[in-house]
Amino acid sequence: MSAPQGQGPTFRELVVQALSSVEHGYDLLAPKFDHTAYRTPGPVLTSVTGALRPLGPFGSGLDVCCGTGAGMGVLRQVCRERITGVDFSAGMLAVARDRTRAAPDAPRTDWVRADARALPFAPVFDLAVSFGAFGHFLSRERPGLFAQVHSVLRPGGRFAFPIVAPARPGSRPYWSLLAFDTAMRVRNAVWRPRFVMYYRTFRLGDVWKELIGAGFEVELRPLDDLGRRADGSPRCRLVVATRPV
Repeated sequence: MSAPQGQGPTFRELVVQALSSVEHGYDLLAPKFDHTAYRTPGPVLTSVTGALRPLGPFGSGLDVCCGTGAGMGVLRQVCRERITGVDFSAGMLAVARDRTRAAPDAPRTDWVRADARALPFAPVFDLAVSFGAFGHFLSRERPGLFAQVHSVLRPGGRFAFPIVAPARPGSRPYWSLLAFDTAMRVRNAVWRPRFVMYYRTFRLGDVWKELIGAGFEVELRPLDDLGRRADGSPRCRLVVATRPV
């Protein structure tokens, strides 16, 4: 059963999750995940939807590491035929299925339990998206992950995801992220199974090169409705990687 509105996980539940594997931890957190800060904020989903509309409409879409299905709402608005959510947490998929409401004009919706590093699909998708999942992959795993996404897209298909501008060195967000990353590395050095969650390692320059290496053509689109920093640069951009025709 899902948690009542506004009831997030307790401190004890978060500790138990953090001492589990990534998969089991998310199985435990799934019923209350949408009441945590880890769920992708609504304004980000809305902004990405708006940026994708001019590139579509798309036939079929894939949400990579879909969790409880927040990104599936984006696909539902820009895809006409079929949308698929893939995640390796059975608990997250169960919540996603439970919260999906059928609509007569909605594309067919499928949920698949699988590891994103070994996607069980042919090249049948026109669009793939992902939200907030890349910190769960080690840097050395990303080229293989991007190659997997490339392999399930049709020629001309796009892989899109938002990327937030890095925190300025010395700022409060910078020190918060550094502290979190350090805590996770200490935890993984002394405790098994590991819980991979290293968001400071997802750097645009590295990601750009890895996407190119996987065979994509890459462009950036500013998500202007999410604001700009003091120097005028976007707070968030949409990475759009295209499989060449």
